[in-house]
Amino acid sequence: MDGGRPAVTWRLAGPDDAEALRDLEREANLVGLAHVFPGLPFPDEGVLARWRAALADPGVTVMRTDAAFTSWDVDGRLRHLAVDPDRWGTGLAREGVALAVAGIRAAGRTPVLWVLVANERARGLYEHLGWEPTGREQKAEWPPYPTEVEYRLPQSRHER
Repeated sequence: MDGGRPAVTWRLAGPDDAEALRDLEREANLVGLAHVFPGLPFPDEGVLARWRAALADPGVTVMRTDAAFTSWDVDGRLRHLAVDPDRWGTGLAREGVALAVAGIRAAGRTPVLWVLVANERARGLYEHLGWEPTGREQKAEWPPYPTEVEYRLPQSRHER
């Protein structure tokens, strides 16, 4: 137990996990991003195809539990992080970020990520953990194509 929470085991995800990852992403996004994508259906098939491609890509690592996932690539990008809304506030997001950062740093990279400008919950977590906006912006891949901002996690003050 950690702070009253049962220990969680993260495991490497494989091809058979694609639908479960899509489903967890849907649950988290329908709650956490309802204000960004109001009234729009979740892009089930597109997200499932994206998960299948990520799980087949040797340059992408996907780790999961029964209630969370994190994924990163060899270029140093934290690609995805989600936690079942019923488990928000339990430390799973923090653990997922830590796993990704450790994997990225082990590859000799500086961690970066893209997050929706309107995803204040996620931005608050990343900023609390020391991530800093780079000033770069891009449009998200799903309609209505809201703006994303890039963050990076400097290793030290010398990287800032």
